[in-house]
Amino acid sequence: MAVEVKELLEAGVHFGHLTRKWDPNMAPYVYMERNGIHIINLYKTAAKIDEAGAALAKIAASGRKILFVATKKQAKDIVSEKASSINMPYITERWPGGMLTNFVTIRKAIKKMATIDRMKKDGTFNTLSKKERLQVDRLRAKLEKNLGSIVDMTRLPGALFVVDIKREHIAIKEAQKLNIPIFAMVDTNSDPREVDYVIPANDDASKSIDKILTHVTEAITTGLNERKAEKAEKEAAKADKKSAPKKAKATKDEEE
Repeated sequence: MAVEVKELLEAGVHFGHLTRKWDPNMAPYVYMERNGIHIINLYKTAAKIDEAGAALAKIAASGRKILFVATKKQAKDIVSEKASSINMPYITERWPGGMLTNFVTIRKAIKKMATIDRMKKDGTFNTLSKKERLQVDRLRAKLEKNLGSIVDMTRLPGALFVVDIKREHIAIKEAQKLNIPIFAMVDTNSDPREVDYVIPANDDASKSIDKILTHVTEAITTGLNERKAEKAEKEAAKADKKSAPKKAKATKDEEE
C-alpha cells in the first residue's frame, strides 16, 4: 500500500528537533527550517517507508524474525501492541546487554522461565519453603518483564527495527557487530549512517510512531502471508504427489 504524504503530515511525522541539536548527516532528509525546528521532507520519508517495507516483507517471507526495539515512554505501548499483532519479538523494557552478542546466555535465562513454569505444573514448586517460593516468583516476574516478549525467538533475528537510535545505541552496536540489518525511525538529531534502512521521521510523538509502525507492520504481514501461501502450495503439491500413484493404480484396475 502506497504511503500518502498527507497522512504523514497529519500524524506530525515531519517535525524534527531544534536546529541547534541536529546531526548534519541528516541534511538530505531536511526540507526546511521553521521557528528554529527542522522540518523533515515527507516525500523522502514516504519513499523510505516503501523501501524499508519491501525489505522487511522479504525477511518475514523467509521465515526469520524481526526484533522491535523501543524503550522510550511514548513508543513502548505502541511497539508492544504492533509487534504482538504480527507475532514478532520486541524489547520495550531496558535493553539486556549482550542480548544479541551473547544470545546463548539470554536463551538460558528464557529456559529458566520454562523450568519455573514446569515446576509449578508438576508440583515441585509447592515442595519449596515459603521463602524459596517467593524468590522463585520474583525471579520469574523479573525474567517475564525483561524477556517475556522474546520467548519465541529461538535464534538471532533477521533484522532489527528501532525507534530512536540515539537511545538504543547499545542495540545498534550489537546488531552492527553481527551484521544484522537495522531498520529505524531516524530523527534530525541522529546519525543515519548507523542504520541500513533509514526512515526519516519524528521519533518523539506517539502519533508519528504509530503511523510509521502501522505501515511497517502491514508490510511484514504481506511477507508473512506470502510465506503462508507458499507453504500451502507446497503441502498441496506434496498431497498431489502422494495421491498420484493411488489414482494411477485405480485407473489401471478399472482398465483390467
